[in-house]
Amino acid sequence: TDSYKVTHHLQYPPGTTKIYSYFESRGGAFRDVCFFGLQYFLKKYLVGQVVTREKIDQAEAYFKNHFSHPVWGYDERLFNKAGWEYILEKYGGRLPVTIKAVPEGTVTPYKNVLFTLENTDDRCFWLSNYLETLLVQVWYPTTVCTQSREQKRVITRFLQETGCEDVIEKGLHAFKLHDFGFRGVSSVESSAIGGAGHLVNFLGTDTMSALVCAKEYYGEADAGFSIPASEHSTMTSWGRDREVDAMRNMLEQYPTGLVACVSDSYDIFQACEKYWGTELKAAIEARDGVLVVRPDSGELPGIVLDVLQKLEGRFGSTKTATGHRLLPPYIRVIQGDGVDINSLEVILQAMKDNGWAADNCAFGSGGALLQKLHRDTQKCAF
Repeated sequence: TDSYKVTHHLQYPPGTTKIYSYFESRGGAFRDVCFFGLQYFLKKYLVGQVVTREKIDQAEAYFKNHFSHPVWGYDERLFNKAGWEYILEKYGGRLPVTIKAVPEGTVTPYKNVLFTLENTDDRCFWLSNYLETLLVQVWYPTTVCTQSREQKRVITRFLQETGCEDVIEKGLHAFKLHDFGFRGVSSVESSAIGGAGHLVNFLGTDTMSALVCAKEYYGEADAGFSIPASEHSTMTSWGRDREVDAMRNMLEQYPTGLVACVSDSYDIFQACEKYWGTELKAAIEARDGVLVVRPDSGELPGIVLDVLQKLEGRFGSTKTATGHRLLPPYIRVIQGDGVDINSLEVILQAMKDNGWAADNCAFGSGGALLQKLHRDTQKCAF
């Protein structure tokens, strides 16, 4: 908890027996909030015996130093040792509180209660808000989940507006925003709970900690999926003169299914026109699967439009019912650089305005998906 809360048992009015608190999104960037993450915190930190003699002694020693003053010393009353010993002796170290919450995954308008907490033992009235610091951290997976959902709404809208309803009907829109965020967050735990929040809305992820979190704390064995994909180190290890060999190797090592290949190590346009579109064209067309070309640099949204145009020049295109152009089913593009909720809409709008169907492109998002947000994004408070 926060240090100052250690002293709060002395501050309530005499005779206090119940503290009833609640958590809500008081407003923020998105009117609809997708609640997620409470179960993780309950199972990880609060279920079962969480108070032990060793922890009480450790806390007492810690607070004697933490709250000491060179002139006034330490006030033994600051740490509620008797209160924690009472919980240990009467409840075996289990916390006498009850928490009620909307079901996780529920979408509710902001400015509504998401969960409540109250003590169940009159002598433990001080415990309710002692737990605030930990439980308010539910803001993070909830905000990731909420923003991810908003991005799904954007993608879905552009799929509909450009004649790609079949993608939605097949459930493939759930693979249109891939989590690249593991390396872009502040901790492994953040990647786990934030990444799991994204998986409420989508099925594509490279954040393996999120899969572990979903399995261990939510009982979901298969929360997300990925595909073979290259990075610059694997491609440039072949050298510039053998870049086409590196690309050919990707097709040969993964002869079926989806495979993604970063293609801007040296010259993205040469890669699209000369390598993918000429030397390897027959292999791509004959392959039982989909090649996903990944530009990883350049200005948005122009680079996406340019890559689509170069690929169309070699592979052709068809038109959807709305008249938007669609590459052959064996080749697609993924934009994974500079993607956040704002640039996502900019790219899709530019594609639509320039006659491209939304299904041509999937997206990867890293730090923007899991880190480019904060508690005030949805004004979460206890």
